[in-house]
Amino acid sequence: MGGESREIDNEVLARINTSVPHSARVWDYWLGGKDNYAPDRQVGDEIVKVMPDLPVNARAERQFIGRVVRHLADEAGIDQFLDVGTGIPSADNTHEVAQRVNPKARIVYVDNDPIVLVHARALLQSTPDGATAYIDADLRKPEPILEEAARTLDFSRPIALMLMGVLEFVPDAELAHAAVGALRDALPSGSYMAIAHSVHSASMDDAAAKWNASNATPLTLRTPEQLEEFFAGMELLSPGLVSLPRWRPEPETSFQDRSVFQFGGLGRKP
Repeated sequence: MGGESREIDNEVLARINTSVPHSARVWDYWLGGKDNYAPDRQVGDEIVKVMPDLPVNARAERQFIGRVVRHLADEAGIDQFLDVGTGIPSADNTHEVAQRVNPKARIVYVDNDPIVLVHARALLQSTPDGATAYIDADLRKPEPILEEAARTLDFSRPIALMLMGVLEFVPDAELAHAAVGALRDALPSGSYMAIAHSVHSASMDDAAAKWNASNATPLTLRTPEQLEEFFAGMELLSPGLVSLPRWRPEPETSFQDRSVFQFGGLGRKP
């Protein structure tokens, strides 16, 4: 068993290219993490020169995840989560927040970044009564995600689909809608979908141009109206698609006094 684990880890590590910046590692750098490399920090610093508030976006997204998951696990009674594009584990991941509310909550994480896979094995620990699983898969290919997720989640009961900062990296609108649509359509009635996504502004457009010139995975910005289209057939909960700190802020929510060009919303499937 131990030898097999080391072999798999070596295969995963061989996929990690530390010479090219990667979104999960740059995001980790902006969050103050340590799982990043010189190219990630270099492009992160270059982007911050044109968009000084990008680390604010990163932190606002982490807080948004917490508020959404607490609402779902507590008020909405959701105990199953499918988190696609989870990124490098940080403080208050989806399973930690959900299982503090309900220790029986079950969470499936999905990402196709090998460095996320390495850390997920070490850090994504479940409560004894709940479950946490990880799938090495790509949002653009939803069928394997659904097949593997069904090993942990019960698709006859409501599930919360989390798409936090991942749709930016599916620039083709048709492909993005097809992928989200396949996941959304597989959810039973009473399920939810949460999205956080970078939106257009003068500084965000400059930041995206810097990012796309760095040879990293290209990203695209969208308008709030374009983001709302992903919620087709769902009830978008109040206050709708808004700047993240303005989505149901709590007393301790940061950045409520500034414009954060990372928007988010939560929809319910009838």
